[in-house]
Amino acid sequence: MSPTPGSYPVRFGTAELLNDLDRPDGWLLTVGGVAQSYVDLDDPTHLEFDYVRRIGDVIDCLGEPDAPVDAVHIGGAGCTLPRYVEATRPGSRQLVLEADAELVELVWAQFRLHDVAGLSLRAGDGRAELAGQPAGSADLVVLDAFERDSVPSALSTVEFFADVVRVLRPSGSLVANIFDGPGLEFAKRLSATLFTAFEHVVVLAEPRVLRGRRFDNVVLVASAEEPPVELLSRRAASAVFPARCVPTEAVKRLCGKAEPIIDAAPMTAPTLPKDRLGLFG
Repeated sequence: MSPTPGSYPVRFGTAELLNDLDRPDGWLLTVGGVAQSYVDLDDPTHLEFDYVRRIGDVIDCLGEPDAPVDAVHIGGAGCTLPRYVEATRPGSRQLVLEADAELVELVWAQFRLHDVAGLSLRAGDGRAELAGQPAGSADLVVLDAFERDSVPSALSTVEFFADVVRVLRPSGSLVANIFDGPGLEFAKRLSATLFTAFEHVVVLAEPRVLRGRRFDNVVLVASAEEPPVELLSRRAASAVFPARCVPTEAVKRLCGKAEPIIDAAPMTAPTLPKDRLGLFG
């Protein structure tokens, strides 16, 4: 059964399901007018949003190709990436943590998530739920969580990322999606925060974003081992919306004297500008 288009009340506003006229079972999920997910129920490997494609490329390049992974997703929305992982890495076990319980019920019912093998979807605070996960239990943590239109401050601190490292296996990786714009102050401070927990941090974003000329998504990859920068660079450069992959040493220079973010002195993340509150983020 296909989803039912329409508006649905959820914790953080009103969710809307819109059918894509160009793809018979493509669906856009928005909450409060902000695009949260695009899901193609016929083709889970179709990643509509450019930043989601970048995250998909990172996941493709980690570890052995096609090998299953144990993944924790903090922020779920329509579960586009868990569907992608299940399709490209069969046998994976995935836990999705989503703060909006009403949204969890909506996407579980509408997007046939019970058909996704190895997937568990749980409503709850992402940081608190992560704290309950066993040490060394995950190969991958994906952080793509927004409260309305900004990253929750509790998911950007030294203390939070220390717990991410605890949950990850030694060869595991964190992939995080944020918004930032001119000055890249949040990206700089978040990168400095990640360096307190990880040896390597790389950044993927459009050149105009890295030059401070545009507000948009920035994807960060953090791990104990060097990520496959050359492969990621080729993938990013050949994308429909080309991006750059900034390696660890260049990210350190970008950080400069930026201070890590701590629980006692949180940083408010940038909010999405009003002219970006359209259907596609």
